[in-house]
Amino acid sequence: MNLGSVHNHADMRGELMKRVACVTGADRGLGLCLVRSLLESKYMVFAGQYLPDLALLEALKAQYPDSLRMVPLDIGNAGSVKEAARSIAGSTGHLDMIINNAGIIHRSDDATVLVDMDDEAMAEIYNVNTLGALRVSNALMGLLLQGRQRLVVNISSEAGSIGRNKRINMYGYCMSKAALNMQSSLLHNHLRAMGGQVLVFHPGWLQTYMNGEKDAQASVTPEESAGKIMTIVHNHKMYLAEEPAYIDLDGNLWPW
Repeated sequence: MNLGSVHNHADMRGELMKRVACVTGADRGLGLCLVRSLLESKYMVFAGQYLPDLALLEALKAQYPDSLRMVPLDIGNAGSVKEAARSIAGSTGHLDMIINNAGIIHRSDDATVLVDMDDEAMAEIYNVNTLGALRVSNALMGLLLQGRQRLVVNISSEAGSIGRNKRINMYGYCMSKAALNMQSSLLHNHLRAMGGQVLVFHPGWLQTYMNGEKDAQASVTPEESAGKIMTIVHNHKMYLAEEPAYIDLDGNLWPW
């Protein structure tokens, strides 16, 4: 074997050992902060880009030109998810982690059962928050099973907890997150037998843009939430059990 072949073999081995993650809804807010944290932890990151007009990911790309790749991704559209999966598979032979972060909410979802409800809006919420996450996990599962961590992180909400529910409205959002929690349980049952697991997070009351504008009244910044989530993710095996871990930012277990 010549010297060039030795170097090439070492380069390939180093590439194979590199941890790789995919994050949806990475344009801004929590998703962007999760991407930044992963990059700082030496992951190669495929960032799902729904809003190409935003320049925040581009700025991060300038800092990490070799480790960050933007992938156009609308998780509410099956064709977009499949195309993104093909693009990712063309660049890597494995994923260690999938973070299903993308989600939406509608102003009309504030309605109670005493007034007319916007069932089309609720169906759209379910299509993105619940089915969207499943589309992504399903499309990328082959790559995940080639990785070492085999970890799926689903960003849910306290709104998905039936055990702690005190609300009388937000039917669409709460039901979409409760269904995401059930999805997480089904997937965890399967992945656990193959050396993987699912983590489900209540990320706090976040200053996010899910309504289209920043929720400035919220108490938790995306940076703070992402930092705490990634601390737990880096110690994910501590939470491996028969059930997926449904936890808040402090690692406290939440009732389903």
